[in-house]
Amino acid sequence: MSKFIFVVGGVMSGVGKGVACATIGRLLKGKGYKVSAIKVDPYINVDAGTMNPTEHGEVFVTEDGDETDQDIGNYERFLDTNILSTNYMTTGRVYQSVIEKERNLEYGGKCVEVVPHIPEEIIRRITKATRDTESDIMMVEIGGTVGEYQSVLFLEAARMMKMQNSHDVQFILVSYLPVPSKVGEMKTKPTQYAIRTLNSVGIQPDFVLCRSEKPLDDVRKEKIGIQGNIFPDHIISAPDVGSIYEIPINFNREHVAEKLLKVFGWATRPDAPGIGDWEKLNNVILKAEDEVKIGIVGKYFRTGEFVLSDSYISVIEAVKHACWHFEKKPVIEWINSETYEEDPQKLIELQKYDGVIIPGGFGSRGIEGKIKAIQYLRENNIPFLGLCYGLQLATIEFARNKCGIMDATSTEIDKNAPNQVIHIMPEQIENIEQGKYGSTMRLGSWPCTLAEDSKSFAAYGQKDITERHRHRYEVNNEYRPRLEENGLKFAGTSPDGKLVEIIEVPDHPFFVACQFHPEFKSRPTKGHPLFNSFIKAAMDKETKLPLI
Repeated sequence: MSKFIFVVGGVMSGVGKGVACATIGRLLKGKGYKVSAIKVDPYINVDAGTMNPTEHGEVFVTEDGDETDQDIGNYERFLDTNILSTNYMTTGRVYQSVIEKERNLEYGGKCVEVVPHIPEEIIRRITKATRDTESDIMMVEIGGTVGEYQSVLFLEAARMMKMQNSHDVQFILVSYLPVPSKVGEMKTKPTQYAIRTLNSVGIQPDFVLCRSEKPLDDVRKEKIGIQGNIFPDHIISAPDVGSIYEIPINFNREHVAEKLLKVFGWATRPDAPGIGDWEKLNNVILKAEDEVKIGIVGKYFRTGEFVLSDSYISVIEAVKHACWHFEKKPVIEWINSETYEEDPQKLIELQKYDGVIIPGGFGSRGIEGKIKAIQYLRENNIPFLGLCYGLQLATIEFARNKCGIMDATSTEIDKNAPNQVIHIMPEQIENIEQGKYGSTMRLGSWPCTLAEDSKSFAAYGQKDITERHRHRYEVNNEYRPRLEENGLKFAGTSPDGKLVEIIEVPDHPFFVACQFHPEFKSRPTKGHPLFNSFIKAAMDKETKLPLI
């Protein structure tokens, strides 16, 4: 009989439910169990694909082409396994299924109601995901915080599962304990209210993970235990750490996995792999001193007066993984591409980086700044890695400055331009004309064939690869001969040769751009081949004198 652990949030969002869920899953996997994870997002959107990254953060793409919340990426990185679309649900997706069933007479003419039919559909999805993944334990993260109206139906589904199989379901509340600067004391009252709010929908948390700036002391554990009706040793201290990859080590010290298994009546399996690889990783992270300085030129960083690094979280983590692969310390800085449009003289500042990444994105804002940056990186031998839109802009830059097509552009930027070096994929034209945007891009894992004399082939060590995509536009094949004549190498294509997947500049230390998103397949204990090669080139960087 599979077991279920629901992770819910209290006090405020952004306290690390996703990482806590992924961490606990990793520890339970280390105890010898097959673990998977589900993300529940309470919004009406069917998926995360149409959301603004500066508001919601990165859209993470699964192997089977689902556009999901960034927490799915955390699950994949911590559990070292692919999480598929069956493990992701939203309010919109659940309601859509129920309405489709009603239209198909699958309810046999009954009056279809919010309760119980919506919670029953949620339970059906959780059960199906558990069966499909053959999981011993399924982690289920419910987005948002307790007390929010939009989370009620998911909590009701969880309550119903607990009622039906009380020994197979546990609840973990991830709450925040503030330390007001003018008071100087850690306050438990917000967490007490969060527990009572959870109680009000019929759920008693079995564990409380207490997030705070500092470790939780025994006095506050006792207070939360008494007021919340929770065993003191089920109240877990979760202070801020330097790296999210330290969290499994901290939770392991508090025997979180053992305590959860004890409640289920299970024990560590004899063939359990443990977390030795994770301990080794953390040893590298703590001891690494030699820095590799990487710049990321983007436009989705800023929201008001704050910087939102979550817009590129998988890229950031992939850089870290690759640096740790070489036992180096990653230093990552954000660069707003619009800066180079306002003042091109600032391009010289790119010299201070060992390597620069141009990540994915959409639209025309900040694009000319990115193209200027790419030109500078190419002409000054600074290692460059382009991702998705980064490949398209690198192609445009090469067409303008090496092929003399000065008005080269993309259909996405100017659909009436004469030289659309990047154009829309034929199968996408109808989608755009009909206003179909959700889940209609080229999504998920697609095969790619590598040229054996390329840097990319050297990185992967094999000719045939698969990588995840999320795009509507591609290199216009009409321009391929002219681009090749002037020195651009098409290092990777679709197996039929029709789609460009990777471009390179052969006489450059490292100038590689790919149409796919390799960052989605990077793992903490084994960096992605392209990122590893990029970081290796960054470690060996030698630049020309700056062009002024």
